[in-house]
Amino acid sequence: MRAYERFLKYVRFSTQSSERTGTTPSTEGQWVLAGALAEELRQLGLERPSVDGNCVVTAWLPASPGYEAAPAIGFLAHMDTATAFSGEGVEPILHPGYDGGDVILPKAGRVIRAEEFPFLKSLAGKTLITADGSTLLGADDKAGIAEIMTMCERLLAERIPHGRICVAFTPDEEIGEGPDHFDVAAFGARYAYTVDGGAAGSIEYENFNAASADITITGVSVHPGSAKGIMENALLIAQQINGALPPEEIPARTCGYEGFFHLDGMEGVPAQARMFYIIRDHDREKFAARKALMERVCAQVGAAHPTAKVELKLRDSYYNMKEQLAGCMHLVDIAEKAAVQAGVEPTTEPIRGGTDGARLSYMGLPCPNLGTGGFNAHGPMECVAAEDMDTVTEILLNIVRLYSGMSV
Repeated sequence: MRAYERFLKYVRFSTQSSERTGTTPSTEGQWVLAGALAEELRQLGLERPSVDGNCVVTAWLPASPGYEAAPAIGFLAHMDTATAFSGEGVEPILHPGYDGGDVILPKAGRVIRAEEFPFLKSLAGKTLITADGSTLLGADDKAGIAEIMTMCERLLAERIPHGRICVAFTPDEEIGEGPDHFDVAAFGARYAYTVDGGAAGSIEYENFNAASADITITGVSVHPGSAKGIMENALLIAQQINGALPPEEIPARTCGYEGFFHLDGMEGVPAQARMFYIIRDHDREKFAARKALMERVCAQVGAAHPTAKVELKLRDSYYNMKEQLAGCMHLVDIAEKAAVQAGVEPTTEPIRGGTDGARLSYMGLPCPNLGTGGFNAHGPMECVAAEDMDTVTEILLNIVRLYSGMSV
């Protein structure tokens, strides 16, 4: 079975995660997909397929006879889809022989325009897969799951020699909780790769340092007719906080290694308001400076409104994995060789986000990220090409082959 055929099945599972439930996993649909994946791993012939009490799916293949000295390699992908756009009722559409031009989606009047997304030209002639315009597609990261699963099938069917191979599918990556309950020691891999978004052949080993900022503003609410000198409008105070941050340092005006402050949510009334920010920077010192600036702004605005109250909760989410991969860059070197062998030019660039691999690298499992072939994640313009999924599967197999002859 080709990877895209599996993918078409997986995207129909509703697995959108949620920041509001407070459960693990955050949504029931992830349990359903987890059970189906564990059963598929069992049917393929992997050993010890299971779903643990935190909805982490694991399985492994023992080393081929004579290859026990090869390092144990892990491959991971996540089951949930993003919170930013609906993942309910996904209807994938195949566009065989795609011409590289605009893609008209049948619902909501949406069009994936080639002028806006230049990468589309590189997909000409391939079988493009999109959603119908009313949902995201779910290539982030069900494409990764399909590619890992197809890799496993081919390892067994073609009797490709290999060291120990460990597989895991995690919940709640999109809300930053994927590795919260991940047992690195039990997983059994010495090194690993996440397979999670980006063009086929892309290799990512640098990511943002990340934090969240939750600001609660308690105002003083009185009747507006008698408010002079008394009222403190929490919504206006919120505007002052946002206005005190650097206006150019937002996602829409930054790229590459440039960090940002992103107002990700805002709610309230004059009596009370809340603001939710994510803070990002690749450089650890600049990251610390951004958090310090947020603290100063909240303190200064709060001091200017003594009868109101401004409360800030800062929480670090993950750090730049580059710091943990410095001593094992063979992971990147091997991935680059594997991509070349699969007929694609490898590319490396910093992730303007994070993956489970970022946190896993700090938990003792060095774990760069490999592209799945997917584009435009987290929205209705998401797409992936079936042939690129084949290429990624071949890259994974090449990584296994290359490591099978090593004793790192």
